[in-house]
Amino acid sequence: MKKMLLCFFTLALSQSLNAQDYAYQTFKDSRIVNIHSVETLAKRRLDIRIGHRFGDLLGDNGGWPTFYGLENATDVMIGAEYGFTDNLTAGLYRTKGAGSMPQGQAGLRQLANGVFKYRLLRQKEGEGTPVTLTVLGVSSLSTANRIENNPDVLRSFPKFFHRMAFTGQLLIARKFSDGLSLQLVPGYTHRNLVPFEDEAGLFSVGAGARIQLSRVLGIIADVTVPLANSRSTDNGFYPAMGLGLEIDTGGHLFQVNFTNATGIMETDYIPYTTTNWLDGEFRLGFTISRVFNL
Repeated sequence: MKKMLLCFFTLALSQSLNAQDYAYQTFKDSRIVNIHSVETLAKRRLDIRIGHRFGDLLGDNGGWPTFYGLENATDVMIGAEYGFTDNLTAGLYRTKGAGSMPQGQAGLRQLANGVFKYRLLRQKEGEGTPVTLTVLGVSSLSTANRIENNPDVLRSFPKFFHRMAFTGQLLIARKFSDGLSLQLVPGYTHRNLVPFEDEAGLFSVGAGARIQLSRVLGIIADVTVPLANSRSTDNGFYPAMGLGLEIDTGGHLFQVNFTNATGIMETDYIPYTTTNWLDGEFRLGFTISRVFNL
């Protein structure tokens, strides 16, 4: 009997140690500020999310007349994600859509968005895997009314598939310690309809970081840079940069952030960020996440 108990506890301890070899919570949330993190939901968990971006804090469109952007809603997101397995997460979102060209022409609006994430590898200490690797797919469909008799605007939608845009990314992250995690994000965005002088496909690279200050508080930051000559600052485009504070209350995850990106989804902020931090064209935003076990 003693031998059986000894074998049982030895096996249990071994399994516990093996489980602890995997990096836990490389990031607290499935998002950093603008970019997705490598995190996926556990199986049978539902994440209800609300995101909001206000108007420019300063600059020509900010300041006191707009109460520092708080009277404007640049973009709004509401939706949910579900963990089908520990490695597979998918979700649906509705966003207002906010991106625009430097000349002021609006991008896609009234967007229905699909999100797909699959974790390929998970960081394991020792001789295991040094990074966590997740693939992300985002698709967006504009449900806005078609603008007729004006083929020069993005929302002329000559064909139905012109309403769509897609982003694919590879999320590569490493948790260096309980206090520091870093992530690299190469990606590709394709829009089915663009202005004549623009390019439909855009490669991009992003980076994100989390510094955990305490069990409750963390500092998060990220940047995404489109890799195309047409997206240079000389042409009126800027990298999407975000800085935020993450608050884990135990029941909810609350994020307060500042970013120059107007759109929330990758298909929006990667090709259409035309606002500049140095001109005061950044905004206050927040995200609320509540996870349920089903």
